[in-house]
Amino acid sequence: MPTSWRDAIYIIIGLIIGVILHEYMHGRVADWRGDHTARAAGRLTLNPIPHIDPFGTVLLPLVLLIITQGRGPVFGYAKPVPVNPYFLKHRRDMVLVAVAGPATNFTIAGVFTLIGFISFHVGLRNVPLLTLFYVIAEINIILGIFNLLPIPPLDGSHVLEYFLSSKAQAQYERIAPFGFVFVLIFLWVLGPAFFSLLDPLFRAIASVMGFAT
Repeated sequence: MPTSWRDAIYIIIGLIIGVILHEYMHGRVADWRGDHTARAAGRLTLNPIPHIDPFGTVLLPLVLLIITQGRGPVFGYAKPVPVNPYFLKHRRDMVLVAVAGPATNFTIAGVFTLIGFISFHVGLRNVPLLTLFYVIAEINIILGIFNLLPIPPLDGSHVLEYFLSSKAQAQYERIAPFGFVFVLIFLWVLGPAFFSLLDPLFRAIASVMGFAT
């Protein structure tokens, strides 16, 4: 992760881009598949204000940045877009809605990696700007992979539920209210290992952008 306070600002920028587009695409895909709840709630917009959660989008990342001094993992989230699965055309559509968020994060990461690659190789080697592109890509990879974990209320839990039997799904739903606790436990116990596994990918992105050449 970046270590300077300038890079900490980049992290906030990457988080805001990532979490807002993540939630927007949940709503957009749900709307496409027949659930217009997000549209009625005014959430089908790229205006960041309706998506900002005061704690998850602003306070939590700032607190983590202060505590870690920009040297540790920083997380954040936007207000979840309301989705009513009963309005969707098919049960499997909930999987599409769930996957739309992480897929958007991976797309953002790919786009900014490509922009960084092109910028470097055409001679636009502005280090702060390339660093911004890198951090946005890094943050969005973290958001995408993390949200695919099958822990409620993360997106991966909705994917897992689709493949469970009715009995197993009922049991799984019983633990859903405690999902946030499981997320914290995961971060506390397995967080360092999680980020270590991603390090080779981050180094590859840095190399593509010219940082390791």
